[in-house]
Amino acid sequence: MRVAVIGAGIVGVTTAYELAADGHEVEVFERRGTVAEETSFANAGVLAPGYVTPWAAPGMPAKVLRHLLSRHAPVRFGGMPGPALMGWLWRWWRACHPDTYGPNRRAMHALAHYSRERLADLQHTLHLEYEQAQGLLVLLRTPRDVAGARGSLKLLAELGVDFHLVDAARCRQIEPGLDAATPLHAGVHLAQDGVGNCRQFAMLMRAEAQRLGARFRFHHTVRGIDAGSRTPVLRFAEHAQQDMPGPEQTQPFDAVVLCAAMGALPLLGRLGVKLPMQPVYGYSLTAPLRIVEGHPDFGPRAALMDEKYKIAISRLGQRVRVAGSAELGGAPGQWSKAPMDTLYKVLHDWFPGATHLAQAQRWKGARPMLPDGPPVLGASGQAGVWLNLGHGSSGWALSCGSARALADQLAGRTPAIDTTRLALERLR
Repeated sequence: MRVAVIGAGIVGVTTAYELAADGHEVEVFERRGTVAEETSFANAGVLAPGYVTPWAAPGMPAKVLRHLLSRHAPVRFGGMPGPALMGWLWRWWRACHPDTYGPNRRAMHALAHYSRERLADLQHTLHLEYEQAQGLLVLLRTPRDVAGARGSLKLLAELGVDFHLVDAARCRQIEPGLDAATPLHAGVHLAQDGVGNCRQFAMLMRAEAQRLGARFRFHHTVRGIDAGSRTPVLRFAEHAQQDMPGPEQTQPFDAVVLCAAMGALPLLGRLGVKLPMQPVYGYSLTAPLRIVEGHPDFGPRAALMDEKYKIAISRLGQRVRVAGSAELGGAPGQWSKAPMDTLYKVLHDWFPGATHLAQAQRWKGARPMLPDGPPVLGASGQAGVWLNLGHGSSGWALSCGSARALADQLAGRTPAIDTTRLALERLR
């Protein structure tokens, strides 16, 4: 089959590879100049299936309201909510019911676990080398933080996740670089989880997809999909780096797979497909690690999560990345000072002086999030148009499994995991 993939973030690139591996003739359309230029560019990189969970959870509305009043709130509004965001929040609030949350969490965990297995298989089979480190340590500053984490730990146990609740002394053995002056009560150690450089992996997968014959068409913006005939027709324009579009072109395909995150919404809208997806913005800063002679453990060894502030600290080669925040509303180029202040605070709390902050790279990205949590994976209801969208803050953790499951669906095979809860029908 001739298959078009729209979007070359981590989800689009892995989808292109899996389709090419199945023998399809694949073309990837991307408006940027290379892969992983937007949401996949500088995310936290944490790979922890047990912590892939719906944001729509029992008790979350009250937690969000409490957070809004704090200086270093993990959740913020980037401006006054418009009608679309208000509708999304209403659906999110309804999805916090236990009867909805339970199946959604199980579906996301199954996909995340499958995705980690697929990632490991690809890494081994294709001999992929990229920045990564094993181990995740969730830092619990106070006894109150430990009490608040009891529910999550119970769910981890029910899901069969391998973890250990450890005291502060053990935390400092696992991560010797932790600053002794910052109070620490306990931690949750997940030795099988870890961190990986999402963008580096996307670059490697692009090369592997190209080796299998996939064609990447960068600086190409898809303007529409005509799905009225037996096969979908793509309408697109090539443009220069200055975003000067050329004449519109058309090309028929046997199938089109939408992996364009927020860019998919206008294309779906023209097809009459409504998807309640909103951008939830995250922030990160990445800085070179300061090399101190005689102190090899001056910075983090692997991945950490500050449970109080919901901020991740990741070791990526000789750099440290600090990432987090959930900003509702706002715009991609509209920076808020408060989330960046929180990133700097958490880094200073745990690893003061460990990085060259004067050389730090700042990033803000739009996570495409559906109100109930899981992504949408499968048929769109329009002939030949498929969806791999809405992974939220877990795109890196879910990408390899989502891509393999989508490729199986498109080929008429039953995926290795149950995708019923990932179908579009649940949102109608």
